[in-house]
Amino acid sequence: MLGKLARQHDPNVLVGFDKADDAGVYKISATQALVQTVDFFTPIVDDPYTFGQIAATNALSDVYAMGGKPLSALAMVCFPDQGDLNILERILAGGLSKMMEANCTVVGGHSVRDPEIKFGYAVTGMIHPDRVLANANAKVQDALVFTKGLGTGVISTAIKRGLAKQAWIDAATTSMTTLNATAAESAAAAHTQAVFSFAPRCSPMYRSKRA
Repeated sequence: MLGKLARQHDPNVLVGFDKADDAGVYKISATQALVQTVDFFTPIVDDPYTFGQIAATNALSDVYAMGGKPLSALAMVCFPDQGDLNILERILAGGLSKMMEANCTVVGGHSVRDPEIKFGYAVTGMIHPDRVLANANAKVQDALVFTKGLGTGVISTAIKRGLAKQAWIDAATTSMTTLNATAAESAAAAHTQAVFSFAPRCSPMYRSKRA
């Protein structure tokens, strides 16, 4: 569908939507570029606070995946008109806790009345234009280093069907609420070629390094 839209030509766009990457990158000077991403989804755990943490961690991961440092965020909320506002408060508090941990300032947001709860963030970060870790940099025979275990998507589905063991739930929740900041720093230090970020419903972030 995106291929049918008119193309914009801006030499400052280092990574656009045509690259199918984790975030967009826009050059603003010889030494600075913006990393921009947006992500939100429906609850994948029952606890509102934990859901907020997972949503924030997931949105931040796309900036980390590009090698960037998160700076600011805008919250996006869809919530039922007659919904329990205490639940909404806990979701927002959970998300804010992770944004504070990442030293990423929430500067505002937008809310919409919706029968189905949805929550997430638009996150802006910074990176040097020459240090962008784009998916296109990955090459055949690269060594893959996983920074988190796989399987959170399977466990999330099992939770919804009442089939997940508590140990599985605890492990998946810990993974989905752990920031990828340290992994991103390690990737940069190791001169990693590319980093990929996956939503909690699939698998977490991993990085690719030339063997």
